[in-house]
Amino acid sequence: SIRPYAIQWTLYCCKHAVQCLVLVDNVIESRLLGLVERTKEHALFVFTHRRMAITGEDVTLYDIFPISNDFAVVEVIKCLSRDISIGADTRVRLNFQDGDLEVRLPFGSHSRLFLSEVNKAWSGKACQGKVKREGWDELKREGRHDLVRQSSHTASNKATMLAMPQFGLRDNLIRCELLKNEDIYTYLENFSFFIGTYNVNGQTPKESLRPWLGSTSTPPDMYCVGFQELDLSKEAFFFNDTPKETEWMKAVSEGLHPDAKYALVKLVRLVGIMLLFYVRNEHAKHISEMEAETVGTGIMGRMGNKGAVAIRFRFHNSDICVVNSHLAAHIEEYERRNQDYKDICSRLLFRQHDPALVPLTIMKHNVVLWLGDLNYRLSDLDVDDVKDLIAKKDFETLHSYDQLKRQIDEKAVFVGFVEGEIGFLPTYKYDTGSDQWDTSEKCRVPAWCDRILWRGKNVRQLHYQSHMDLKTSDHKPVSSLLEMGIKLVNEESYKNTFEEIVRSLDKMENECIPSVTLSRREFHFIDVKFMQHQAETLTLHNDGQVPCQFEFIQKLDERTYCKPWLTANPAKGFIAQGGNVDIDLEVFVNRSTATELNAGRQQIEDILVLHLDRGKDYFLSVSGNYLPSCFGSSIQTLCQLRDPIQEMPLETIRELVKTSAFLFDLQSVLF
Repeated sequence: SIRPYAIQWTLYCCKHAVQCLVLVDNVIESRLLGLVERTKEHALFVFTHRRMAITGEDVTLYDIFPISNDFAVVEVIKCLSRDISIGADTRVRLNFQDGDLEVRLPFGSHSRLFLSEVNKAWSGKACQGKVKREGWDELKREGRHDLVRQSSHTASNKATMLAMPQFGLRDNLIRCELLKNEDIYTYLENFSFFIGTYNVNGQTPKESLRPWLGSTSTPPDMYCVGFQELDLSKEAFFFNDTPKETEWMKAVSEGLHPDAKYALVKLVRLVGIMLLFYVRNEHAKHISEMEAETVGTGIMGRMGNKGAVAIRFRFHNSDICVVNSHLAAHIEEYERRNQDYKDICSRLLFRQHDPALVPLTIMKHNVVLWLGDLNYRLSDLDVDDVKDLIAKKDFETLHSYDQLKRQIDEKAVFVGFVEGEIGFLPTYKYDTGSDQWDTSEKCRVPAWCDRILWRGKNVRQLHYQSHMDLKTSDHKPVSSLLEMGIKLVNEESYKNTFEEIVRSLDKMENECIPSVTLSRREFHFIDVKFMQHQAETLTLHNDGQVPCQFEFIQKLDERTYCKPWLTANPAKGFIAQGGNVDIDLEVFVNRSTATELNAGRQQIEDILVLHLDRGKDYFLSVSGNYLPSCFGSSIQTLCQLRDPIQEMPLETIRELVKTSAFLFDLQSVLF
């Protein structure tokens, strides 16, 4: 829908586009970056745009950068105190003949696809430029294939290395065996995960988040912090752009536990649903395979006013997925909430590094952490009964009326998930700025809307609580501290396991190599005569561990596997394990082959190559002697014979043939 411009590229096809941030005159501005193709030439088009570009009238061409021989890509990776780039947005500097352009692409599969297409266009130009990487030493590599790689491989991530597409079938077998025997070379070490969820009702941060995020006695190893209703404005809904993202991210960074330094690994947002992932600095190098995706389940089942954002990553040798969701509202809509959950599980897919592998679903992880405003309410109780049970702190009775508990008990949603015991006040709904229950005309029934659940082994909850000190929203934030057993690799055990797997594969491969026993390898045919058939039998016995397929194959620079007077019957076939096959080697001289044999230009000599599929080759020697005859000899040669042809020496016959051929040619010239 982008209108053409009266410049060099008047007719073009925009193959891929991505929204990005561009550094222009030391100011960061939002731009659309498009890869454009025109008659096998490529260029990058940079467009300025309105907050949300819908039609061609919403964008304006800013500049064009042809992808030529002097094109180069520089991916800039910088390590800041609270902005580690593992899993972060990709900062790229594009070098051109007339200058350069620095852009920041949003993290995710869409940006990697865009960079991959730029890479293909660049490769097609056979450019001499080279990819440079600045930053961590382990990420400094040359080569265009590294352009979109997001994480380095460490010693604790060997299983991931084997999963890379450059490895063949054997390496895939090794990878599968390593995963199967993972318990042998890995051990569990406990790490603490702080999980927090907060529906902020479109407010800006007015108070410190330290009472919520810094409430643990010791600093957690990781933070997964989710927000809902970050921005309720129509601009956030239609343009997915809000200044509150930066405001709440800053508030979270300042509210983290003060006794440790944390790095922001990933931020992902869909309208008002945002998820932040922080790790302690010393753990950042063990994070890999970071992916982020979003799913909208709101208006028309697709819009982002409701839905989920999620990240998945590999920490040491454990795969973890974190989902922050905001499900359908209103007390009677529990079935719609159930459907939202099912839609998120089916539609939220993470692309893998190897495009040949199917995308990963949420449940294909060792541990799944699910948090958010799930919006399940308390049913079958009026507001006074609920408040009476709350006053008595009879949370056990109150929880029996909880819709989420009932739906889990009926196995309608969150099958296999665990939620800790609820021992805190309902988190919804309060008058903003107070601890007073809703006094509006609607007088909402209090409910535990904000929940945290998990799925997986080796997870233990240390606390599950709400935080009444925060009064910014009509919800109260909730936190859960989980102690999680993460798989770490014992290098020595890994090495021994790897070597044992390789040895067993070698043994298996040797046993699976086809093998046959030949009854004989030399065949001699005596006194072969014109039009008289002779045959010798070769017996093949399959003495291997697997069935085998055999075939006589041609030798180098030869069109057929044997001479024209020789035939192997059958020339190819199949032998079952322990079975036998008889092959007849037949010699038959006819009119077309007798001339060369009579003249001595050929002899009964040949080498046959018997090939076993996935096995070795066997060489068979065929020899013999041919008795010359008048059949197949020219009339000129026969006219010069003084004795029977079989009684004459072969050298004499050869000379007579040469002489006859010369006289015949001379006669043709004279007459």
